[in-house]
Amino acid sequence: MASPSRPPPPFAPQNPTPAPNPAASSLPASFSNLQISRAPPPFAPPGGGAAPPGNGPVSSSIRAPQVPPPGTRPFPGSPPPPSQSPPPFARPTAPGQQPPPPFGGPPGAIPSQPMQQQQRPAFGGPPSGPTPPQSQRAPFGGPPSAMSQPPPPFGGPQSSASQPPPFGGPPVAASQPPPFGRPSSAAAAAQSAPLGGAPFSAAQPPPFGGPPGAVPQPAPAGGLRPPFGGPPASSQQVPFGGPPQFGVPRPGTKPLPFGAQAAPASQPPAFMGVPGNALPFGPPGWQGQARPGVMSAGMQPMPGGMLPNALGQGMPSTPTMTYSPHAGAQVSTPSKIDPNQIPRPIPETSVIIFETRQGGQAAVPPAASSEFIVKDTGNCNPRLMRCTLNQIPCTGDILTTSAMPLALMVQPFALPHPSEEPIQLVDFGEMGPIRCSRCKAYINPFMRFIDQGKHFICNLCGFSNDTPREYLCNLGPDGRRRDADDRPELCRGTVEFIASKEFLVRDPMPAVYFFLIDVSMNAIQTGATAAACSAISQALSDFPEGPRTMVGIATFDSTIHFYSLKRDQQQPLMLIVPDIQDVYTPLQTDLILPISECRENLEQLLESIPNMFENNRVADSAFGAAMKASFLAMKSIGGKLLVFQSVLPSIGIASLSAREAEGRSNISTGDKEAHKLLQPVDKNLKTMALEFAEYQVCVDVFLTTQSYVDISSISVVPSTTGGRVYYYYPFSALSDPAKLFNDLRWNISRPQGFEAVMRVRCSQGLQVQDYSGNFCRRVPTDIDLPAIDSDKTIMVTFKHDDKLQENSECAFQCALLYTTVYGQRRIRVINLSLPCTNVLSNLFRYADLETQFTYVVKQAANAIPSTPLSQVRDQVTSTCINILQSYRKHCASVSSSGQLILPEALKLLPLYSLALIKSIGLRTEGRLDDRSYWVSVVSSISVLLAIPLVFPRMIALHDLTSRSDDDSLIPKPLTLNSENTLDFGIYLLENGEDGFVYVRNAVNPATLEQIFGVSSLAGVPNQLVLEQYDNELSRKVNEVVNEIRRQRCSYLRLRLCKHGDPSGDFFRSLLVEDKAPGGLSYVEFLVHVHRQIQSKMT
Repeated sequence: MASPSRPPPPFAPQNPTPAPNPAASSLPASFSNLQISRAPPPFAPPGGGAAPPGNGPVSSSIRAPQVPPPGTRPFPGSPPPPSQSPPPFARPTAPGQQPPPPFGGPPGAIPSQPMQQQQRPAFGGPPSGPTPPQSQRAPFGGPPSAMSQPPPPFGGPQSSASQPPPFGGPPVAASQPPPFGRPSSAAAAAQSAPLGGAPFSAAQPPPFGGPPGAVPQPAPAGGLRPPFGGPPASSQQVPFGGPPQFGVPRPGTKPLPFGAQAAPASQPPAFMGVPGNALPFGPPGWQGQARPGVMSAGMQPMPGGMLPNALGQGMPSTPTMTYSPHAGAQVSTPSKIDPNQIPRPIPETSVIIFETRQGGQAAVPPAASSEFIVKDTGNCNPRLMRCTLNQIPCTGDILTTSAMPLALMVQPFALPHPSEEPIQLVDFGEMGPIRCSRCKAYINPFMRFIDQGKHFICNLCGFSNDTPREYLCNLGPDGRRRDADDRPELCRGTVEFIASKEFLVRDPMPAVYFFLIDVSMNAIQTGATAAACSAISQALSDFPEGPRTMVGIATFDSTIHFYSLKRDQQQPLMLIVPDIQDVYTPLQTDLILPISECRENLEQLLESIPNMFENNRVADSAFGAAMKASFLAMKSIGGKLLVFQSVLPSIGIASLSAREAEGRSNISTGDKEAHKLLQPVDKNLKTMALEFAEYQVCVDVFLTTQSYVDISSISVVPSTTGGRVYYYYPFSALSDPAKLFNDLRWNISRPQGFEAVMRVRCSQGLQVQDYSGNFCRRVPTDIDLPAIDSDKTIMVTFKHDDKLQENSECAFQCALLYTTVYGQRRIRVINLSLPCTNVLSNLFRYADLETQFTYVVKQAANAIPSTPLSQVRDQVTSTCINILQSYRKHCASVSSSGQLILPEALKLLPLYSLALIKSIGLRTEGRLDDRSYWVSVVSSISVLLAIPLVFPRMIALHDLTSRSDDDSLIPKPLTLNSENTLDFGIYLLENGEDGFVYVRNAVNPATLEQIFGVSSLAGVPNQLVLEQYDNELSRKVNEVVNEIRRQRCSYLRLRLCKHGDPSGDFFRSLLVEDKAPGGLSYVEFLVHVHRQIQSKMT
């Protein structure tokens, strides 16, 4: 399914206090062993000359865009003024034609009258204005109704006031009953091992507790607040801001660029949300590299065009020596380096307007973590595809010498900025899109037309093709077609083509969602079954409406229970499959039905399942057999299989055994074979996964567990079918149902497509070496994706097979054939053309730090199951050292061996490498499942989220009311060392997956009362559910948490860490700059890297 014109943003803007930038000569004398070479403006000539036209510093007028005056013609294809409805897909249409409905809906007329007084809270919650009749609803970009209002392109449900608030927020009235019988808060007494922490003895309290797994839990007292439920008050802020509405800026923000306007309050935003409460788009600017086109004043070029670096805080180009690395103990003395002057991420505070090509040349993209708005002028949006190197080496020898990787990170459905032009849809009719007859590349802006337009030369293989008669057009005096600017495929880096019949092997599959729920004794007693049923029931409103959306459901313990949901039945009919070795489906029909025909029966069934099995004493789980039986029911049509599992599969096909005890002893004794416990133990799961992928069935697994479940084996199925693992350990019926609901809701409602095939092509001289991600690969050139969504990233690595021509450009093209949720086959084509170079220093000058580091993280994750952890850590360190040693040897002009010289673009590589070495995935201690889950997350993680996963963000919560930088919701991040944690402080450290709330022992009781509603540290529950109280500090804490959840497109599970117990120790282990048992501090690591570089140089 194609991305909507205004999908939810993954993050929001930050405006932290700008980092100081003193003059280049202000380096402290005590810090003389570190030098960084600053890059010139993007694509400056090697000799240090001026940048080409259109590629200089970004002017202030661009960084602070203003709304054009009346009558000004906006940029072609830009978002319309407020008097117009935003184009859902910007498909070129003839005069008088209506554009197609958003997000791949069937073509048809969309009325232009806006919806009246309809306001949606973030993430598709209940509208705050009058609710139209059910017949008017068309969420998820569905076909418009016959009424006079357009559907929201990706909207959530329109519900009554009785529906729970959006994104699983806590209700306003504490007296409202919970959505299902969950355990009481007494469950907080049970605790288990920390994420990644060492095993604990029975006498030692574990850091993160969950309710016990074998004891039935009573329902909560009437005064307890359920984890999600009743609607928020009209004055309450949007609860738990997940991926929010689009196109509506926060009050006080700058106008949108390119003539774009925010939608008026009476018009529904392009994505669900409350107009006026929307938060603008932008990331927490972890600016780890020079901003494109910006060069500090007063900097002199070095030989070869390289520039000395001021490190952002000032550093002389020729610092004086204060110590010799050969002076023995002096080398490892941290006092020789000023910790306040070593490289750290600098938050980016301004919005960057990024044109993908300037002056006919590719522009260096901004950092993935910065806030930028893309103007597609030929190259693709860097959110969709970005390269580790922004200049391509002409030969493999140059690439090998640099020690840097050449790879693409492809995220085909990445969420755009609300102010960006939507991807345009092109229909060539029965003729189909124009392609090169030799290499089959799709028409793109870099194909050159010759002979009055009668032929075109492929930019990938160089073949001269005949132009189809229907596509002929004269050339202008500049050699371009006269209609080039009017055809998106000739002027845009990314377009979508409607697939012609040649791409249809079978009829497009419907959108099928099949739910498989664990009802074994443990799942019932821990509340996991009730949480799953409640989450599914609440998420039904987010399904796309229409006859093509179909659902089915089954439950399982030691047997499998299917349910017939036919409307003419008074109640759902249970059909039991007892054979778990040779499974089958009891019916060929009636198990999967259109949701419009069975919704009432499905809701009734979901409400009754927890009660039906409340006395179940079957502890076994036939997980593999249940998946196989569900697949047989879906085999003829494909779709998504969503599995809710709570215990280790113990019976039937693909049953597993507990390996955790063996793993702990092996890891603790340093067993060289311990990594084999992270390999899948059962080959049946891999065989099943390949069969699932062949029949276009994608599997997502939600693990609501309190014990070991062997994720390394289970994750094989999601990773092969384009799905993912969701992990809730230790599952708490008090705090986790809200996250489970929101994860499921986003899984269903995010931009996504089905039965996809992807291929990446490149210019002659390069070839694709490998693909990495969650997919099935049957042939070397293509990857099969039963489903792909906005969160999935595919890594593609390349190698040279010939020499590229200097001063030419190397082209990359990603083609994704997929089916939208409404059954239309489309081809999304993403183009990137980068200059080739023979100058090694150019590779370092235009290196993309975040993309390179994402490559390093993914390579480390891929190696974990097959390589001892110590070797993986050594590989990460060696990669960092080899890159910096290559730069030191071949590019740096400073001859003194006593200086650690870092290229400007890669100055944070040592810090990020150290953070990776200390991460959950690579640290020695920890649970097997935690490490396996980390590997599964990394396999499809985006560039945007890879950095915070290993280098988290820490902010202080106790002093939010005293901040002066109130223009940003989230304060400036703190350095990740213990010196920044005060005895009276409360801190939040988040990595995109979890939020760890660290409470020190001397915190003011009044502060505890304001944030947690208790006056003592002992009274703060371990199962943390953030409430909002009637005070300013509580309001700001909730705003910060909601904003982080919105930025990360994740509900961010909160976990309490108390100073003085194991959970506090685990929190401190995440402070990557500190010295840790068996790990170096940041200063020590820099010294170690420097020493290794010197050893290689001599």
